[in-house]
Amino acid sequence: MSKESESGLLRLNASMPNGSKKRYVKSKSSKKKDLAPTPTKEIESIPAQVKPPEYDVEYAQSVVFKPNPGPQTQYLASSEREVLYGGAAGGGKSYATLADPLRNLNNKDFSGLLVRHTTEELRELIQKSQELYPKAIPNIKWSERKSQWITPKGGTLWMSYLDRETDVMRYQGQAFNYVAFDELTQWNTPFAWNYMRSRLRTANKDLGLYMRATTNPGGPGHSWVKKMFIDPAKPNTPFWATDIETSEVLKFPTGHSRSGEPLFKRRFIPASLFDNPYLAESGDYEAMLLSLPEHQRKQLLEGNWDVNEGAAFPEFNRQIHVVDPYDIPKSWARFRACDYGYGSYTGVVWLAVSPSEQLIVYRELYCSRVTAIDLADMILDAERDDNIRYGVLDSSLWHKRGDTGPSLAEQMNQKGLRWRPSDRSKGSRVAGKNELHHRLQVDEFTEEPRLVFFSSCNNMIAQLPGIPLDKRNPEDVDTNAEDHLYDALRYGIMTRPRSSLWDYNPVSHRTGFQAADSTFGY
Repeated sequence: MSKESESGLLRLNASMPNGSKKRYVKSKSSKKKDLAPTPTKEIESIPAQVKPPEYDVEYAQSVVFKPNPGPQTQYLASSEREVLYGGAAGGGKSYATLADPLRNLNNKDFSGLLVRHTTEELRELIQKSQELYPKAIPNIKWSERKSQWITPKGGTLWMSYLDRETDVMRYQGQAFNYVAFDELTQWNTPFAWNYMRSRLRTANKDLGLYMRATTNPGGPGHSWVKKMFIDPAKPNTPFWATDIETSEVLKFPTGHSRSGEPLFKRRFIPASLFDNPYLAESGDYEAMLLSLPEHQRKQLLEGNWDVNEGAAFPEFNRQIHVVDPYDIPKSWARFRACDYGYGSYTGVVWLAVSPSEQLIVYRELYCSRVTAIDLADMILDAERDDNIRYGVLDSSLWHKRGDTGPSLAEQMNQKGLRWRPSDRSKGSRVAGKNELHHRLQVDEFTEEPRLVFFSSCNNMIAQLPGIPLDKRNPEDVDTNAEDHLYDALRYGIMTRPRSSLWDYNPVSHRTGFQAADSTFGY
């Protein structure tokens, strides 16, 4: 591997005994291949637990790998159980993934697995490993038949493909302490990732158990990868692993000695082309990325996870539309909007209107299997200290069905929660979508977006950029998507909210219900 490779060069000990102190030995630049390495001081940026062991002159081999400062080093130094390294293209992800097992590969108890989605992609990774591994570990052997690296001390690393979800079954009964997926978003579902987690086990506690993945935004698995690694926490922030469906923290089961404790942590480490000086220096690769269509450019050059092909709201940008929570002045008008569903999900958003007419989504409620009466109690409790100007609710909740008694809206009204019905007239869905596009723009006078979200509204922030267009009607969103919070937001912004109480007359607003109606609430 030349100096011009993605990630630079480093001399590394081929023999990795457990428990020894760990030091890098950096080679001086030279065209001669037989120069003896010279020891240098530790590279402090890499924590002790992941530094290579004491350099052994007797078994020293040639140049191997030196991580670039920043994300690549952070990735190799990370101690969390599951880590995703990704974002923009050109950050040196594949080389980092190949280098990662070298820490422990020569340990007799090491058993690792590195996978790609297809055989063609796997072949490229194998070729890179054949350039790298023999330089790191003397006498390491590659078995073409088994697609496996075998070290002199007995450590093994499988390199395989998982084209179909059922391919994971070939590893049933196998045990690994290290599993890595290169280009994780190429898998449609999290099935393969979750199954391989069940293969993690080892009798050698010094090795540890860890899963690693690299990827760019986009691809068929974009949504689930984003839910698993991107949405739960800010980049470079370790967090307890959550269920991507319920967002609940994964915990040890009842009966376990650690029952109720969180299982393990995850972490997302972003990278970009500019973190890789060997590739970014000429500017050629950057120019190529700049020539891509907008959504691909944002994904591959900017590493933007909030943009996906076919997304309904490509304008959404976390850097622009997400703000840290702050104390909203009591004088600002506040209101709420709700899309109710018992069998699916209920989404409630609370909004404030600034004097400049900026809308601020400052609170959310996202839950399932909650009755209308219980929901009323939850909302009233949440806004105990708020002066809510009005609430807007899906108008279908005023519908009565036979002799079943009061409607769902009436049930909440009886609890003291006042609503007015949403606009569900013909064309209202498209009109609401267009209004949201307008709100996501930056106002030319204030130079601020017309709509922002508190960073505490995690579900709203996660869902909005992932909502796709309806392929049959590109003027509307796909109603089969997870759109409950979006619908609530659409109901809210279509009420023409204003900053002053005196700018709005609820009686004159045509909703189909008279203000004197007890179910209306006003």
